[in-house]
Amino acid sequence: MDKLEKLEMMDKILREFDDLKNSQTSVLKKISKIEADNINLGVGLLEKKLPDMWQNVNSNLELVTALEEEFQEYRDKYYTDNNIKALEDEAN
Repeated sequence: MDKLEKLEMMDKILREFDDLKNSQTSVLKKISKIEADNINLGVGLLEKKLPDMWQNVNSNLELVTALEEEFQEYRDKYYTDNNIKALEDEAN
């Protein structure tokens, strides 16, 4: 795999991280909606378990966000260290 291919793969992974963050955010919204609906129902099982579920998903979202940021830094360093700008200019 050449340097440009590696960079393309890194960019693809960054897009996947973004998609993962969006999915996790959607799950958090759904859990919050269930919690709100349960206010009227008052089901103890949901009152007990949903906050834990929300916290676990939120913790995972924080991990994904942190990893994405670290990987973005790794990708940017790779771009600089390997003079990718010059390779892109040659390719065009």
